[in-house]
Amino acid sequence: MKLKDIKTFVVGNPPPSFGGRYFLFVKVTTDNGIVGYGEMYAGSVGPQVQCAVAEDLFARHCLGLAPSDIERMFRRFHSSGFSQRPDPTVMGAFSGIEMACWDIVGKALDRPIYQLIGGLVNERIRSYTYLYPGDDQDPATFYNDCDLSAQRALEYVDQGFTAVKFDPAGPYTVNDPHQPAMVDLERSERFCRAIREAVGTRADLLFGTHGQFTTSGAIRMARRLEPYEPLWFEEPTPPEMPEEMAKVAVNSKVPIATGERLTTKYEFARVLQTGAASILQPALGRVGGIWEAKKIAALAETHYAQMAPHLYCGPLEALANIQFSASIPNFLILESIQQFGGFHAELLDQPIRWEDGYVIPSNRPGLGHELNEEVALNHPYEEKRLHLEMQDQPYNYAEENRFAGG
Repeated sequence: MKLKDIKTFVVGNPPPSFGGRYFLFVKVTTDNGIVGYGEMYAGSVGPQVQCAVAEDLFARHCLGLAPSDIERMFRRFHSSGFSQRPDPTVMGAFSGIEMACWDIVGKALDRPIYQLIGGLVNERIRSYTYLYPGDDQDPATFYNDCDLSAQRALEYVDQGFTAVKFDPAGPYTVNDPHQPAMVDLERSERFCRAIREAVGTRADLLFGTHGQFTTSGAIRMARRLEPYEPLWFEEPTPPEMPEEMAKVAVNSKVPIATGERLTTKYEFARVLQTGAASILQPALGRVGGIWEAKKIAALAETHYAQMAPHLYCGPLEALANIQFSASIPNFLILESIQQFGGFHAELLDQPIRWEDGYVIPSNRPGLGHELNEEVALNHPYEEKRLHLEMQDQPYNYAEENRFAGG
């Protein structure tokens, strides 16, 4: 069985667009007709360009190999063009292809992927959701209103979630890191207070930021959060200097989580070696796929660090996150897009099973689900914007800068 062909999909995510503006899927086919699916979480270039990267690198480095040749393919991608360094665009392409290869191998052996990478450790996978506005709520208002967020948090907890994430600390910019304004500090503390009062001890608070603060600014923010016992303070400083994030970790009573923007074991090793974070958040559509994430989890075990896979994209990365989470002993919590309903469910042949705050891994072969290609093809992405975009203007301290989620 050899890898024969690749097809890519750029899928527009219709409003309310939870999970991003578009999803990037890959379909890999073998010479005996087995099909595997994967997803790329890479957004530094336009979606059509990212798909072209995947197609080019598949032809160079995967064509004719067995789908089980994961290590060989990783080394080829990692070294492509005399690079041998973490590259989010290249590793995003590899991640999608790698997921698809595992999907193929699982189908060929009639086993779910978790049975091929260590077996089932977690029969039920604890999940959390971001605080998203309801159908009748204006995002521009919701994301900056602590009372509405507290109300929404309680609704999610009543559904069964035991953790909720929110990020009221203001926008992130291309000129970051910056110092938080006093209004940022005050708003963040107000959100933590309101949500903690609403949910009590029924749920963990997950305080999200986007690496926008200086080291000293992040420490100031951490001190505001401490009385409300968040489970984590996410990505307090930019990702390129874990040595600086480690200074935040030393000075914060709130555990530090990071990893959404990191790729390969090499970048996560620096996080662990410097003590920058004790909760790692790989996005499996960027980090290098399922096998690379398993290596990172093994490194984390030796530092007593836990894994909390990140998700801000479509359902195929979610499926890879689930297979990975089911197989590791140092799993903490899984990010979900609410209960994986709506468009995420429409894109699959059957919805992800979510019950009382937990995801139940499928026992079907491979990723456990098939992409509904008809739905994917009927929702092309026709805009030019990237999956996420940073504010181009410097932070303005003369007025309140508001963040509208995402």
